[in-house]
Amino acid sequence: MDMQAAAEHADAIMEATLAGIKPAVHWAHGPTTTGSCDVTRRRSVMTIVSESRRGNFLGVVEREWKDRGYRIKGVNNDLDSPAIYAQTKDGFGVSLIFGGGQAFFEVDSPCVEESEVAESTTPPNGPSYDGVYPLPRPNVRDDFWSAGAS
Repeated sequence: MDMQAAAEHADAIMEATLAGIKPAVHWAHGPTTTGSCDVTRRRSVMTIVSESRRGNFLGVVEREWKDRGYRIKGVNNDLDSPAIYAQTKDGFGVSLIFGGGQAFFEVDSPCVEESEVAESTTPPNGPSYDGVYPLPRPNVRDDFWSAGAS
């Protein structure tokens, strides 16, 4: 597998994870980064996930990952920055991290054959924010995920 194939596999992991979240959340692409033999894809959740719903959100994702056979490597129960870290059977690291009230997904590949890496072709399910960095704060309200948020 080369870095482009790894990036596409990372996209598929995130697509499957996000598809398992009900009700669905809006997301936008974060930056893709590459190392000497690895690639990282990121997605930022643009739906406001209230503090009172973070546990639900983390639980939904954890169950989704366990159902897919991913090994849960760690959980951070910090109130401000909760997170969950897992690994797929083929060695990809997956994480969901809350920071500054926003949820971020990240998928890291294992070391693969070096190659060029194109940006993801998966369209976000909201504004793309192409060329906008940093991304805006979460700005999509949802009756369930945003409940209790001011």
